[in-house]
Amino acid sequence: MAKMTPREQRLRRHHRVRRKVVGTPERPRLAVFRSMQHIYAQIIDDTTRRTLVAASSLEPAIRQNVAGQSKTARAKVVGSILGERAKALGIQKVVFDRGGFLYHGRVQELANAARQSGLEF
Repeated sequence: MAKMTPREQRLRRHHRVRRKVVGTPERPRLAVFRSMQHIYAQIIDDTTRRTLVAASSLEPAIRQNVAGQSKTARAKVVGSILGERAKALGIQKVVFDRGGFLYHGRVQELANAARQSGLEF
């Protein structure tokens, strides 16, 4: 059997998590994706298959705020902005989907910032 690439390993972990983690209208799913430079987060209702709220470090407003900062600092800003946007739509409780990534570093900072801005998970 051939060795899996790191991407294949992450996708396998992601599928394993997604078997149990499902976003509902009452408690949508907060999905996180991180690339080498950026981080993306969405709050998704899986029953209607709609993205309710999204934020990423690529957005022009966020990019200006975080210019020259570390990737973990950018993740913290994205998490707090996502939490504020969700709060504005009346979303308080979410279920966290780490996307197969370790709950460590940027993913953890985004989650903590979202919690501090009012999201419960």
